[in-house]
Amino acid sequence: MKVALAQLNYTIGHFDSNADKIIASINRAKADGARLVVFSELSVCGYPPHDLLTHKHFVDKSIATVNQIAQQCNGIYAIVGVPSINTDTTGKLLFNSAYLLGEGKVLDVYHKTLLPDYDIFDEYRYFEPNPGNYRVAEIDGIKIAITICEDIWDDQPTTTAFSRSKLYRDAPMNHLVKLNPDMVINISASPFSYNVEERRLQVFQSNVARYSKPVIYVNQVGGNADLLFDGGSMVVNAGGDIIVKLKSFEEDFRVIDTNVLERNQSIPPEISATSEQRIERIHNALVMGIRDYFGKLGFTKATLGLSGGIDSAVVLALAAQALDVNNIRVLLMPSQYSSRHSIDDAVALAQKLGVQYDIVSIQPIFESFKSQLSSIFEGKPEDITEENIQARVRGTLLMAISNKFGHLLLNTSNKSEAAVGYGTLYGDMCGALSVLGDVYKTDVYRLANYINRNDEIIPINTIQKPPSAELRPNQKDSDSLPPYEILDPILFAYIEQGLSAEEIVGLGFPSDTVNRTLRLVNMNEYKRYQSPPILRVSSKAFGYGRKMPLVTKWS
Repeated sequence: MKVALAQLNYTIGHFDSNADKIIASINRAKADGARLVVFSELSVCGYPPHDLLTHKHFVDKSIATVNQIAQQCNGIYAIVGVPSINTDTTGKLLFNSAYLLGEGKVLDVYHKTLLPDYDIFDEYRYFEPNPGNYRVAEIDGIKIAITICEDIWDDQPTTTAFSRSKLYRDAPMNHLVKLNPDMVINISASPFSYNVEERRLQVFQSNVARYSKPVIYVNQVGGNADLLFDGGSMVVNAGGDIIVKLKSFEEDFRVIDTNVLERNQSIPPEISATSEQRIERIHNALVMGIRDYFGKLGFTKATLGLSGGIDSAVVLALAAQALDVNNIRVLLMPSQYSSRHSIDDAVALAQKLGVQYDIVSIQPIFESFKSQLSSIFEGKPEDITEENIQARVRGTLLMAISNKFGHLLLNTSNKSEAAVGYGTLYGDMCGALSVLGDVYKTDVYRLANYINRNDEIIPINTIQKPPSAELRPNQKDSDSLPPYEILDPILFAYIEQGLSAEEIVGLGFPSDTVNRTLRLVNMNEYKRYQSPPILRVSSKAFGYGRKMPLVTKWS
């Protein structure tokens, strides 16, 4: 039997577009001789729909659309993801379901059992788990266990500090394997993080090792606001080898014959990503995230503040790959503290990329602010107040460009700065989308070098010079923060790994540096609470996947 894997980019709530994509793939699969075509989790409505699931008309439209799609399934079967209604009077109103379509109608519905409620997931808010109704589908004599995302996990650890959830102690595969399926199909909406590919493979290989059943895995691709989906759909044979792998970060379509599921021909798996592969993945994810954020919101134009520093340079280079450079307009806003080479570097980058730029000095505006406040500030020395005024002047100018010309403002703050509060509310923290908010400063440099891998796009001086906000004479980031080579591993240990101060000190970091860093992370939660959405590329990004109290004495 031939099976088609349809890896598509869906838009949440755009039922007509999603249905058109699905139907086009059904027709393509039929033309290629496939008997079954597989789509991803909640593909009909888009994932994640969040509280749209609490709107009856949204659920009604989802079900109406899947019935419309089913009418196209004559001579072919399809598996699509759709919310379904729980007719039991107890429990949640909905199931997260996989619909089996064929013969022009819905043939059966299979419900997800393991509903994730960690990190960015909150499926228990909306869905009731499968109450234990396990069964397999049969197509042309082949028995198929249909699973949804986490249902294929075999007591695997979650990405949180706690190793595992009680939900995974009784994995659905323990029940499904008793029905002796010939294969497992898993439809998924698995978000990207730079090491997720290796974790997925471990899940599938563990599953295959225990049950000796080949797995067909179909994931979605594309950006839905801050969540990015890399695709990477694959087929793993009964020996645990990858025999088919679809592209990452773009739509793809592949037809396989189930006869190959027992063969040993395989694509050698990458057990761990190299540093270069990790940066390449982050780069591709960010470009896709920018492109889809603009495209799905219906915007085409972008702006940002180009300072001559590494962060804004990298954001502009990424935006230039994601968008039409003719639709990007940047603002250079030098002050009396800006170095000549910073201005020259910014101009050189804008010209290299063919981006429109304007230069507006903030000095007269800044002096006007100081003049108006002079009587109030009399006798007080200049301090961070004046630095923040400059940042907020720049933010105001950028928002003026955004409003006047309809350009979305890209925020350029990185994760290291966001973590310790090294940014100004309503100044350099403003924007419609944070591109680097989940990228540590040391990785920003690696991204710059990756962007320059074939040609000098970002001026070398921008990469090599010491980082500085240039808000006071001879200012350097190192005046306020530990070197990023020390700061970033501390932040990673605390934010991603959930280690305590004592455990981080045990890794060899100075206790005073660790305690100060963790205190800064905790006390600046209120700033991050007001940040723009951040493109997620790690297993623990700032945003709704990391819920921390705004006021705490904990460290």
